[in-house]
Parts: sequence; structure tokens; C-alpha cells
Amino acid sequence: MLMKRIIFIVAAASVFGSAFCQPAAADPNSPGSLADYLRIAATNNAGLKSSFERWRMAVAKIPQAKALADPRFTYGYFIEEVETRTGPQKQRLGLSQAFPWFGVIEARSGAAATAAQAAYKRYEGDKLKLFRQVKNAFYEYGYLYEATEIARENLELLKHFEQVAQVRYRTAAASHPDIIRAQIELAMLEDRLTGLENMRSPIASGLNALLNRDITASLDWPQRTDTVAAVVDEAAVTMLIAERNPEIAALQQDIQSSRHRLRLAQKRYWPDVTLGVDWIQTDEARADGVWGSGRDPVIAMMSFNIPLWGNSYKAGAQQARASMRSVRQQKEQMQLDLSARAAEIFYRIAETRRKAALYENTLIPKGKEMVNVSESSYRTGGVDFLNLIDAQRKLLTFEVAYQRILTDHLQALAELETLTGGAIPLKAN
Repeated sequence: MLMKRIIFIVAAASVFGSAFCQPAAADPNSPGSLADYLRIAATNNAGLKSSFERWRMAVAKIPQAKALADPRFTYGYFIEEVETRTGPQKQRLGLSQAFPWFGVIEARSGAAATAAQAAYKRYEGDKLKLFRQVKNAFYEYGYLYEATEIARENLELLKHFEQVAQVRYRTAAASHPDIIRAQIELAMLEDRLTGLENMRSPIASGLNALLNRDITASLDWPQRTDTVAAVVDEAAVTMLIAERNPEIAALQQDIQSSRHRLRLAQKRYWPDVTLGVDWIQTDEARADGVWGSGRDPVIAMMSFNIPLWGNSYKAGAQQARASMRSVRQQKEQMQLDLSARAAEIFYRIAETRRKAALYENTLIPKGKEMVNVSESSYRTGGVDFLNLIDAQRKLLTFEVAYQRILTDHLQALAELETLTGGAIPLKAN
């Protein structure tokens, strides 16, 4: 039998759609449904903005990695003029440009590009984690609403039982302790209701903080809607974790970046070449009739550094290889950790689904039946007041536990979507 009020919403941006919803507010910045909360969080959350800026920082390094070093201009003034056959030399100007060895710029820019891709994947991961936090808080807020309403309904039921006890007491069909027991239960339930109502402010503050709003801003109660159950395709989810998980994807880009850095370290064995040109200003020769008098010489120049310290370059290559091996091992461990985490989430989803069916189809209906039967029997003297109170306590426990199970179920789905990096595949029942 399919349960009601459990849904797997399969949408990459909003992740499982709203299991709690309310009419949209007139103010576009005021959240109503879960989709509104996710939209505002994605736009305003300061932590996510920081992650986005880290990605932009990484992207900005790419053109820097592609660029050559700045050209070098040199100037020299002869304090004592150098006499040459064609005339005294006055000053010297030079312009030069250094060029790295073949493949250096490609390796350097490749490392920067893959690092930027890794930063983007981490931004996507941070966004999914933020969505999970928002959904967890939203579902917890919905649970608090349901628990508060259940406590309030049970409080009215207890007041009704107290009136029944007073009626029977006036007719000498019940004892005074029955009224006292009812009043004690009322006081305890009123205290519980007060505690639930006091929890609203801190939970709402947490939601507002995730949305980057004033933590004292009011948030309407979410309202649960009837939904249809579905089953997660565990095999497909396991494949998606390996293919789409942003943390794994980021580590894969880190591996590519390490490869480029290794190539860059190996290029240090080769020199950088500098090409330049110098111009020397020369005055007219002191003697008359000198051929080439006053002609300014122009000198083409080439220089290169000597890669002399081989041990240093070897150590740099070893460092790059170790870094690449480290990232590979980190990725392998991450895959194992995520697979284990997914298995635990699968268990939680299946267990909450099973328990939700038990509570919805058996325990809550039987609990309500027990309350009704106990009240009827108490009116006729068939059971004492303790049995009636016990039946009411069990019903309260069942109803609150059912809402807790539904909330845990939805939170488990939200966590699973963080692992898959998008929509979750479902199986037909």
C-alpha cells in the first residue's frame, strides 16, 4: 500500500520540490514554498557568494598564466663618452623580451584552467550543501508546525476528557482523582506545547541566516500537503555518485591540474630565452671625412639562463608527482566514503518509509480507535480514567513520531541529492 505525504521531488535546482508548502507571498523576497527558500538562498547566501568569488579568482588566473613576462627596457648614459672611430657614444637604450621554453605556457595555463574547473565544481558542491541545509531547516520547521498542531489538538482532547470526568464525578460515577489526573495531564501537555511554540524563533532564525535575511524577520508556518510515494533506484544512484558528485569531479580536475604542474616542473630543465635589441646614440666624429660618422649602431641580442641546479629541478618534479598521487588517493578514498554514506542513507530512506507505512496504516488508526473505545468504556464505567489517559498518550506519541519519521525521510532524500549532484532516479512501485 502506497503511503501518502512522502515524495521524492526529482528536480536539480529545487531538489525534491516542496513537501511543505504555503501560498506564495506577495513580496518576491519573502519565502513561501521550498522553491522560494532555495531561490533566495542561492541568490543571497554570503557563504555561497564567497565560494562563487573563489571560482572567479581561479578563472582570473588563466589569462595571467598565458601571458609572457613584461618586456624589459634598459637605459644607459655614458658619463664618460666612449670615443669610437665614427664618433663619441652618448647613451644606450635597449628593449628585450623573455620567452619561456616550448610548452611552458601551455602547461602553466592548463594547470590554471583545470584549477578553475575544480573551483567551479566545489562551488556547485557548496550550493548543493547549502540547499541541503535549507531543506533540513525547512523540513524541521514543518515538523515543528505539525508537532505544535498535534499538541494543540491533544490539549483540546484532554480538556474534553476533563469535562467527561467532571460530569461523571457530579453523578458519583467517577472519583475526584480522575479530575486531578486530567488536570495534571493538561498541565504537562500545556508545558510541552509552550516548549514547541518557543522553538519557533530559533528555527526561523536559522532559516533566515541561511537566506541572509534579518534573523528576526517573521516566517509563516509551512503547511504539509498530501504527496505520493516513490522508490529510489539505488543502483542508478550509486552510478550517479561516481559520475556527477561535485567533490569527486573537483578532485578529478585537481588530478589534471597536477599533471600540468608536473610537466611544468619538468620544463625547468630547459632554459628561458631572452631576445632583445639595443640602440646606441653616437655623435659626429671629431675628424672630418670619416666614413659612417655619427651613425648609431643597433645591436641584436639573445641570452638565456643556464639550468645548472639539476637536483632542485628533480626535487620539484618529485614534488609534483607526489602531489598527483596524493590527489588520486584522496579521490579513491572519497569514492569509498561516499559509497558507504549512500548505503547508510539508503537504509534510512527504506527504514523511514517502512515505519511511515506502519504508523499511517496501523498504529495511528488503531490509536484513534483505542481512544474512542476507551472514552466510550469510561463513560459506562468499563475502564478507569488511567486507561483513557494512556490511550491518549499513545495516540499523541504515534502522531508526533509519524511526523518525525516523515521529516527524517525528507532530510535523508535531501542528503542523498547532495551526493548525486542533481536529480535522483526513481523506480516504479
